[in-house]
Amino acid sequence: MTNPQALWQNPGVKIGLALILFIFIGASIGGIYLTQIIPEQPIQFPHSLHIGLGAQCTFCHSSAPYGPSAGLPSTDKCWGCHQQITKKSEQLDKLTQYALNNESIPWVPVAIQPDHVHFNHQAHLSIGITCETCHGQVSEMIVAEPQKRMNMGWCLGCHKKLSPGQFERLSDCTLCHY
Repeated sequence: MTNPQALWQNPGVKIGLALILFIFIGASIGGIYLTQIIPEQPIQFPHSLHIGLGAQCTFCHSSAPYGPSAGLPSTDKCWGCHQQITKKSEQLDKLTQYALNNESIPWVPVAIQPDHVHFNHQAHLSIGITCETCHGQVSEMIVAEPQKRMNMGWCLGCHKKLSPGQFERLSDCTLCHY
């Protein structure tokens, strides 16, 4: 009579568990990496130039003061200014084609939150938090870049620092997860 072998000692189970662990770690690393790379945009929009000329974030991202999403600029928003500019460039030629063809610019969102997180720009802007607080020094960026620190711990740290007396309310899970 043979001694029964514990399940975890079975080589097939060990290989299966190692494979599951490998897939989980690989997916986690891949997911984090993919949310941190700068996406290729259809037009390389120079944030630094536009902010340097005095454009406010909310001029292009006009939904931010009024709701959860900041919004991305429409072709009409861009074309409203750029149809009056005679300067030529490859990027402005792309904009011209979108405008003449009456097509939306297929912007790729940069600051993407998971589906289970509901961030509201309005709530933050209405109490004086600036866009740079979360999005970094956009005035120094050519194309907007994802910020590596955007996570729950960072948000909670900011809530605790800005409103220590209201931290219990501001750390309620249902505030952002609903």
